[in-house]
Amino acid sequence: MGRTKTNELGLLAADYNGRPSTLCPGCGHNSISNQIQQAAFEHSLDQHFVVKMSGIGCSSKTPAYFMGRSHAFNTIHGRMPSVTTGVMLANHQLKAIGVSGDGDTGNIGFSQFKHLVRRNVPMVYIIENNGVYGLTKGQFSATADYGQKTKYAGKNELPAIDLCAEALLADCSFVARSFSGDAKQIRSLLRAAFSHRGTAVIDIISPCVTFNDAADSTKSYFWGKEHREILNEVGFVRGQDDIAVDYEEGKSQDVQLHDGGWVRLKKLDESHDPTDRTSAFRVLEQARKEQVIITGLIYIDQERSTIVENARITDTPLVNLPEDQLRPSKATLDQALSELFG
Repeated sequence: MGRTKTNELGLLAADYNGRPSTLCPGCGHNSISNQIQQAAFEHSLDQHFVVKMSGIGCSSKTPAYFMGRSHAFNTIHGRMPSVTTGVMLANHQLKAIGVSGDGDTGNIGFSQFKHLVRRNVPMVYIIENNGVYGLTKGQFSATADYGQKTKYAGKNELPAIDLCAEALLADCSFVARSFSGDAKQIRSLLRAAFSHRGTAVIDIISPCVTFNDAADSTKSYFWGKEHREILNEVGFVRGQDDIAVDYEEGKSQDVQLHDGGWVRLKKLDESHDPTDRTSAFRVLEQARKEQVIITGLIYIDQERSTIVENARITDTPLVNLPEDQLRPSKATLDQALSELFG
């Protein structure tokens, strides 16, 4: 009998399990949870240094379904970005994985999302995007298609928000999109995101089989399979491994990450350079006009400083510092008050 595969920490893939899912059978979110679990196993993430963050909605239930040995914090609706910002300022040694939805991020939490990206908070920000509020019976979210009709919500009269484009506008340092039916691509993007030092946004089209899986919806399984355009084949290579990967056809581009790992991209669209922000906007706009789903790594910037660096946080996490190093003494405060008020 062969040995059961373990990772660098000596753990099995099953050690990254969470609780059984309570979502609808066939929900795209369940597939994403499975890929987060597998990517974390392959990447040998130490769960004791992982904090799972979420807001409210079907998507925000999913952190319970993977990495059951990690920390977790379920915030109120739309407030996951600000709470995560506080978490990472308090302890920048943690690996933050946030799971949100299109409503949690694109509606009530939209300004929070924009400011988190603008500050480049170190975290992986996964958006499980189905275009509806599945937990409250299928109302349209901000990413729903203009003119879309559903059985219970009627017709959507508003244009859709593209959350990848919004992340780019806020100068996000890692922007990607995928489809819940593409397990291999999701795992590769996640592993690259785990190694990225700033905010890594991955918008994953994740069909809602109950309220939004009609053939004419861009958030359905049918549309995702028939109208998907892959920008690049994404591979992740650990820093200590040989990075020489030979592709059969097409050009490739390597992007080295700060932990020594590499993202290797096989260019399927020769016109797109993922380090070119203008090119990223162009491919997203073209996809919008053509009504296709662009997937792959859209943009990456390894040079942007993070909020931890800009705030000049000490190497020792604030949570581990003694109280006398975190706040002024009474004598110092008394002196400051006397200088102000005499």
